[in-house]
Amino acid sequence: MSHRLPSLNGLRAFEAAARHLSFTIAADELNVTQTAISHQIKRLEEELGVKLFIRQNRTLALTEHGRDYLPGIRAAFNDLRLATDRLLHRDRDHVLTVSTLASLASKWLLPRLSAFQQAHPHIDVRITTSTALVDFKSGDVDAAIRYGRGQWPGLRADWLTADHLFPVCSPKLLMGDRPLRKPEDLARYTLLHTNASHDDDWRLWLTAAGLPTNISKQPALGFDLIFMTLQAAIDGLGVAVGRTTYVEGDLASGRLVVPFDIKLPADAGFYLVSPEASADSPNLRAFRQWLLSLVPPKT
Repeated sequence: MSHRLPSLNGLRAFEAAARHLSFTIAADELNVTQTAISHQIKRLEEELGVKLFIRQNRTLALTEHGRDYLPGIRAAFNDLRLATDRLLHRDRDHVLTVSTLASLASKWLLPRLSAFQQAHPHIDVRITTSTALVDFKSGDVDAAIRYGRGQWPGLRADWLTADHLFPVCSPKLLMGDRPLRKPEDLARYTLLHTNASHDDDWRLWLTAAGLPTNISKQPALGFDLIFMTLQAAIDGLGVAVGRTTYVEGDLASGRLVVPFDIKLPADAGFYLVSPEASADSPNLRAFRQWLLSLVPPKT
């Protein structure tokens, strides 16, 4: 059975309001009234049959449905922008398109990207997110940040950073009647899992900690993307396995804490990958040098 897509205006209103957690700011961005934003989102919720926002006094928060829906909608609008740009701007000399995982983009790359834009204002960086391997033959993507061991035939791979695996949680889980103090206490808590590429993280860490791996099979919550898992941890819904690249900002801000000292080195890392034939193009070379300046040399 086919399903009619929701209205584009409603989706635009949802994406902007979810990004800012404000109907007022979303209205300013889309050049409409706050009332229009409210009506568009209400109609979208009616079309979908679910609530996307929690409206309390003057605060706005995403529901669980809203948090699940946002990454896909944001990626879809980004793809639309990229497709339109490719159609209208055939001269791509100033454009550098980089593909990466949505989680890595939101947690690691985007917070740093303004520094590159300031240093290289003539280069228009476009970030596209996907879990699939990039087909460089299409010509739509110049480079990708890919997770693995750096061995891809025909591609140049520059090592960026490796991850360590370790549990993370909200600071409030360290307090209360049953505080989380030692690894054995995990048996009393909900474990948060990320499906697909990170679904083995808990088993690996529990083995390193000398704990039975069946703890990872206890009642849990699962998510498609790691940044959704980490948001659930920030919200106090349970304990997640964090990776250095994804959690360093939340640890620095105090939104997350590391309850135990045991950290497990990952056996792979993130690489900047590009076709060997175009790896030394001026725009890509500038982007590579900037990325490598952010990370310590590989040891």
